[in-house]
Amino acid sequence: MGAEAAFRAHGARVVAALAARFRDLDLAEDAFADTCERALAVWSDAPPRDPAAWLYAAAVRRAVDLKRRAAVRARLKPDLPPPEPDPEALLMAADRPFPDERLGLIFACCHPAIAPEARVALTLRVVCGLSVQRLARAFLVAEPAILQRITRAKRKIRDAGVPFEVPGRAAWPERLEAVLTTLEIAYAQAYQDAAGASEAAELGPEVLRLSGVLAELLPDEPEVLALAALVRFAEARRPARLDELGAMVPVSEQEPDLWLSPMIEEGARLLDRAATLRRPGPRQILAAIHGAHLSRLETGVTPWADIVELYDALLFFRRDTVTRVNRAVAAAEAQGADAGLAALETAGAPRDWLPYQAARAALCATAGRLDEARAAYTAALALDPPPAERLFLQRRLTALQM
Repeated sequence: MGAEAAFRAHGARVVAALAARFRDLDLAEDAFADTCERALAVWSDAPPRDPAAWLYAAAVRRAVDLKRRAAVRARLKPDLPPPEPDPEALLMAADRPFPDERLGLIFACCHPAIAPEARVALTLRVVCGLSVQRLARAFLVAEPAILQRITRAKRKIRDAGVPFEVPGRAAWPERLEAVLTTLEIAYAQAYQDAAGASEAAELGPEVLRLSGVLAELLPDEPEVLALAALVRFAEARRPARLDELGAMVPVSEQEPDLWLSPMIEEGARLLDRAATLRRPGPRQILAAIHGAHLSRLETGVTPWADIVELYDALLFFRRDTVTRVNRAVAAAEAQGADAGLAALETAGAPRDWLPYQAARAALCATAGRLDEARAAYTAALALDPPPAERLFLQRRLTALQM
């Protein structure tokens, strides 16, 4: 594994472990950045057998050095001694698997002392490693706004001395919604790239795992079970998401025989369990929408009218742009392209948002508004789609130009 690939694969976990140890997010990020610079110079001759362990151990030493320098500059106290070995350091020294600190730091970043809109952004940036640019697209806001949220959240954590650890069970409920939202958005960012070519790709299997852990920890929380179910429903379709040339395949055109039945069955069990708890929520509806798509495996048809009704139910919980655009696409399938376009134009989507332009292009093409479809496909391609999605969009545009 090359240095840059190792940084992408292990960076978020290293930063999480550093933050858990030193109780300082800025220090953790600075130490990791400096360690990456050193790794680029050192690894060219002899890459380590365990890159994660090397990065963590080197970053700990760098963090201690940075704290010493800060103490001297501030003239507050003498040099800090090296920290006593903790379980993480002992594991590293023994070349054991790298400790997974993500779940604990997710709960820490979602502390109720932090403003709700900042909790998720901070967690996605620090724990999941998403770029500010990607976060801005995910939240449909400008990059400076995201930076401001993250900066304020870090300051609050530092000043309030928020501990980086999973809180006791009594404190879980007040953090749970933010934790679930973080995992949901992280997975959505991974899912948007069918080929797994972006920096968010590793979040797909990671959220699959973490959602399963949460479902085991909180088996009586229906929204936890529903998140685990919808991630499994979506991951079950992964083998069918690319065609033989590497282009993205929409769910309605995928080959159901390629879907992973064991994962579908696991998701169904989780969603059934959530339903028995009789506390409805948005993730249960989202999982039901995924399940409705998967029913084509048995029936051979997609129940679009049912999916529209599910989106209508979801609007009681979430009247956001993403829900409205997705509902418009489903309405076009159930009621015709003109109905879908009418719903799309009232969704309030930014015109420089890729899903909006892609949806509008497809609906205009179906409605016979070919000039508008070509313009929308061109606009979508200008918004830097991932490789598989770009190939799909370019193919559709080319077909309209013939």
